[in-house]
Amino acid sequence: MRSFNLFGLAAMAGLAIACSWQCSSTRSQAASDKGLKDHYRDYFPVGVAVSPRALKTDEAALVLREFNSLTAENAMKMAPIHPAMDRYNWRDADSIAAFAQRHQLKLRGHTLCWHQQTPDWLFVDSSKQQVSREELLKRLKEHITAVVSRYKGTIYAWDVVNEAISDKPGEYLRNSPWFRICGEEYIEAAFRYAHEADPDALLFYNDYNEISPLKRAKIIRLVNSLKSKGVPIHGIGLQAHWAVNEPSYGQLDSTLREFSLTGLKLQITELDISVYAKEHDARARQASDTDTSFSAQKAQLQQQRYREAFQLFRKYKRHITGVTFWNISDRYSWLDNFPVRNRKDHPLLFNANLQRKQAWWDVVDFKTP
Repeated sequence: MRSFNLFGLAAMAGLAIACSWQCSSTRSQAASDKGLKDHYRDYFPVGVAVSPRALKTDEAALVLREFNSLTAENAMKMAPIHPAMDRYNWRDADSIAAFAQRHQLKLRGHTLCWHQQTPDWLFVDSSKQQVSREELLKRLKEHITAVVSRYKGTIYAWDVVNEAISDKPGEYLRNSPWFRICGEEYIEAAFRYAHEADPDALLFYNDYNEISPLKRAKIIRLVNSLKSKGVPIHGIGLQAHWAVNEPSYGQLDSTLREFSLTGLKLQITELDISVYAKEHDARARQASDTDTSFSAQKAQLQQQRYREAFQLFRKYKRHITGVTFWNISDRYSWLDNFPVRNRKDHPLLFNANLQRKQAWWDVVDFKTP
């Protein structure tokens, strides 16, 4: 059940947003000088996914003002960092790591094993035939060892395996090349390889659509299975690609409660809140997609979602050890091309001019116990 009417708040929203631009300028100077990281220093680090390019633009100053943790959006994924068997591309990943070190920011690694952005060479031999289970695990170990060892002592946490759970109701694990060749064993192996390379790094399983009871149950099944085998897994990454119509407060509360019962650390790893109703699959552009403005109504609904989300993050602060936004500002978001290509979205707390949106104030408007 939705807690609000998606299309019935326009008048109220218009008044609220008109006021917000005036009210934001009259906020106390002390609050204005603080970034998200400062407001949440007693709760958890607040991070952001970045590209090397963004850190060379005016967005870098915003990053340093607002955040104390970084994640590489793409630079540490398999295909960008290891495009050929005998070649690594360290430049972009190194530049992000150097920025984090230079400014004393925490750094998360994303991601060591995934079914997307994975180079084809991993799965075939010189004759283009599928490799054996033993060979694929050997290649996985070599990759993880090289990457994790390079950033040992710099990256404090890794998303080790990303999105291994199937979205299909009757299917447990995703039918990826990893699964077809190695079976479920590749997941356990990836965690063990990462732990061998850096015993001090925190290791996370990371996935999306975690608010779905069916998907959530499968994620919990997986992490509990790994724990029972003594696999070194320390946390669950909840991607949190949400929207103005979901999750409801109750849905998110139950999600965080159930994950907290695993005893593992929780991190919100890829947070954004689309101003459009949630769609899970890519589709063609329709006539209804022409209005991409950040209207007062969209802003009002987004504010509510962000406000409720952070209320619950604070409630579960004993379990949540980090919250990371996926991209810096509305200037650029992966949602600009998903689920509808070239449909502008506005999913973050800073607009395209890098100004704080009203939702930012809602997120920091609380009293520390």
